[in-house]
Amino acid sequence: LIAGVTNSSDKKADTALVLPKGFKASIVAEGYGGARHMAVTKQGGLYIKLSRLKDGKGIYYMKDTNGDGKPDIQKGFGTYPGTGIYIKNDYLYASSNSEVFRYKLNAAGEVINPDQPEKIITGLVDHNRDNSKSIALDDAGNIYVNVGSYNNACIIDEKSNVAPNPCPLLDSVGGIWIFRADKPNQTMSVATRYATGYKNTVALDWNRNTKSLFIIQHGRDLLDKYPQYYTKEQNTMLPSEAMFEVKKGSNGGWPYAYYDHMQKKHMLAPEYGGDGKKTATVKAQTPTIGFPAHLAPNGMLFYTGKAFPAKYRNGAFVAFHGNSAELKKGYMVGFVPFQGNKTSGNWEVFADNFTTPNNPHRPCGLAEAPDGSIYVSDDTKGTIYKIQYQN
Repeated sequence: LIAGVTNSSDKKADTALVLPKGFKASIVAEGYGGARHMAVTKQGGLYIKLSRLKDGKGIYYMKDTNGDGKPDIQKGFGTYPGTGIYIKNDYLYASSNSEVFRYKLNAAGEVINPDQPEKIITGLVDHNRDNSKSIALDDAGNIYVNVGSYNNACIIDEKSNVAPNPCPLLDSVGGIWIFRADKPNQTMSVATRYATGYKNTVALDWNRNTKSLFIIQHGRDLLDKYPQYYTKEQNTMLPSEAMFEVKKGSNGGWPYAYYDHMQKKHMLAPEYGGDGKKTATVKAQTPTIGFPAHLAPNGMLFYTGKAFPAKYRNGAFVAFHGNSAELKKGYMVGFVPFQGNKTSGNWEVFADNFTTPNNPHRPCGLAEAPDGSIYVSDDTKGTIYKIQYQN
């Protein structure tokens, strides 16, 4: 076992997933390739955002009305691909890679005018790389949008290994932007930037217990461009994929610094004079937890249900889309126990074995159902799993 990680699991033959004792998993739907984030209505309907259109549609709604565990209602709408989707105050919010829309829901939790969404945000930077616009909403009418950086470490001149200081990209990427949830046609600016210094945060969620936003960063790559400072092994082990509790004005340090979870400190990036030993000069936020490198956290869910054992309440489930050389595994769902806004123990592998040699699946999105079970999406083959606890 890796320090800081625990795993106590049983194999479930129905889906081949490995889960803690007492849990079972079932496949709800298949064939929704590009299934990214999900949102569940209070009536139990499931909305899925697709990064690749299926039959020309980028959002699918499904619901099981007869109790057999399979959706007998399946409807597609929205002609744009994307990642973000969220339900708040009887509205469905969904993002493309450059805009955010909202749809009014009826009393049954279904979209009223699927072909006429209201455009809430437009003009978000999209360079076809690390361009997922993940979203979360708070209880005060605000929507938070991730705008990741398409550039690894602010190298503007590709012939150089030195980055400009200050990094000019931070005005439009590498952070979280905040907007009003009910105001049409908003655009991003420095004034609407909520927090900065995060390379790309596909995984984010509003923690209703702490009333604050949590994110998990995809760390930078290409430390092996500096072989005088980093070995090939170090390149696979660094930097950490770090979780942060983000407040207005928070700074994660990118591109000037990266977080080394083994040394438990921010290190100066080589593009800014670092050598793998120098600590960061920028005042960067201390992470809530640092996960191993290259796990690619793509989804996060703070669990508020009561169906799972008490240890899971208010903790964070994390969908890892990548693979860790340190752990020698990946493509799994982890769990981080919380007490208040702090972790209360080691993180652990909650659901494993999504990917087998002949059947690759990569977890991406997470959502909680009204009955306290959770959904996990796979964006490789488009499989939707439901995980339940049996007393």
